[in-house]
Amino acid sequence: MPQPNDLSRSLAALDHDSTLIAVIEMSQSTWLVAGIVPGVNRQPLKKLAADEATLLQLLYRWRDEATKAGRTIDRIAVAYEAGRDGFWLARWLRGRGIEAHVIHPTSVAVSREHRRAKTDRLDTELLKRAFLGWLRGEPRHCSMAKIPTPEEEDAKRPNRERENLVSERTRIVNRMKSTLARLGLRGFKPTLRKAAERLDRLRTAEGVPLPPNTLAELRRDMARLRFVMDQIREIEAARLIRLEQHPELASHAMVRLLARVIGVGIETADMLVHEILSRNLRDRKAVARYAGLTGSPDESGARRREKGLARAGNARVPHGTSPWAKGPRGMIQLAWRFLMFQKNSALAQWYRRQTTDSRGTTRKTMIVALARKLLVALWRLVTTGEVPEGVVLRRVA
Repeated sequence: MPQPNDLSRSLAALDHDSTLIAVIEMSQSTWLVAGIVPGVNRQPLKKLAADEATLLQLLYRWRDEATKAGRTIDRIAVAYEAGRDGFWLARWLRGRGIEAHVIHPTSVAVSREHRRAKTDRLDTELLKRAFLGWLRGEPRHCSMAKIPTPEEEDAKRPNRERENLVSERTRIVNRMKSTLARLGLRGFKPTLRKAAERLDRLRTAEGVPLPPNTLAELRRDMARLRFVMDQIREIEAARLIRLEQHPELASHAMVRLLARVIGVGIETADMLVHEILSRNLRDRKAVARYAGLTGSPDESGARRREKGLARAGNARVPHGTSPWAKGPRGMIQLAWRFLMFQKNSALAQWYRRQTTDSRGTTRKTMIVALARKLLVALWRLVTTGEVPEGVVLRRVA
């Protein structure tokens, strides 16, 4: 039985004689639009400039062609793959009475040939077949992405900007340390408050001052570092102000509730809420799948093996390879931190029982399982108020 928020197939019946279907292959400067027009034998294909008004005129022209052929168009369905352009076009079309959908690119089956032909025209044919199957209500043709509101998209920007700034800070610090290591200097910490003042007093391994060009480069890097760190602090301060000024928002209430769990900070809580927990996910399996915490079995005949995590979920929960485990880096790090701050919780005791053999491979495997259980437990906490067994919460200020 289909779920109310199931985006793997359409829940509306498809009438081919009254539905105009179009798919768009989008690029930076042009759009290739392919259509299925009722009453017209040909399947039109039109390349347009990347302009929404021109696209709307084309759809209306195809609708007029179907009307001349004796068909009454009651529904115009348009789809395109998620990508650089995001969701603005789908929202724009829906505001003008056009049914618009955004396809998950990885959900469309492609040819398994080693070297397959790939052109925009062939891509539109592939999208048409997948979109038609989805409209007919057949499962596993493709999956649609939930189209967020502008407010929901904007709420994710501070966390994502901070993530980029933290990466920039790490890159600058590593570059400065590498520059000093070439001169035999180690132990210098560029993030300290008085680090800029210490540059002039540094001496190389030979006991001489830093070369002038190297010193000038380090000063410029230090200025960039101070600027980036100021922006990070500005984002963090603005987040706290928003949480205080708008406590009535559901997402802010979720962030404050998660931050009460000892071991979960404001930054982690904000990331989890805006990237996954505020979404209308139907059950615990959908939560783990969206985060990429699901397995990828490989079975053929008598062969049975597990290839590891699917990595098909939200890349900002986030994904990536950590030094100790493969999988969603953010949840893996949170799981290790949870073990440190919530030692008496039922989840921590379950992990210790599963890793009694003290083998490193067992600990790496089971920490991913703990991350999955922890994510589901936090999802239940913010949706139903059910506190995980044994978890200690901070007192409300």
